[in-house]
Amino acid sequence: MIQITINRNRSGLIQSFTITGHALFDEHGKDIVCAGASAVSFGAINAVHELTGIIPSIEQGEDGFLSVAVPEDIPDTVQEKIQLILEAMVISLQTIEEQYGEHIKITFKK
Repeated sequence: MIQITINRNRSGLIQSFTITGHALFDEHGKDIVCAGASAVSFGAINAVHELTGIIPSIEQGEDGFLSVAVPEDIPDTVQEKIQLILEAMVISLQTIEEQYGEHIKITFKK
């Protein structure tokens, strides 16, 4: 199962997110749940960089591990753009979770 943790700060802003595991929906290369979660998360990271010029802290590892953290000291206007992108990512991931909840789980932490 893909486990996604969305970490919010006290103000409710997305501070970081972590993705681990594999969906095991289908064999490697045919797993639409894994492909969807990967496309949405990497698309959001790329959008943050391209649209704001901010490069989040990114850590990747084996077994589907991805950890992304938003820098703290950035202008409010840039933070607003980043948050919009990340909230869109969360909505897309929740849509996948609604259809394939046996293979992907999202947890929110403050």
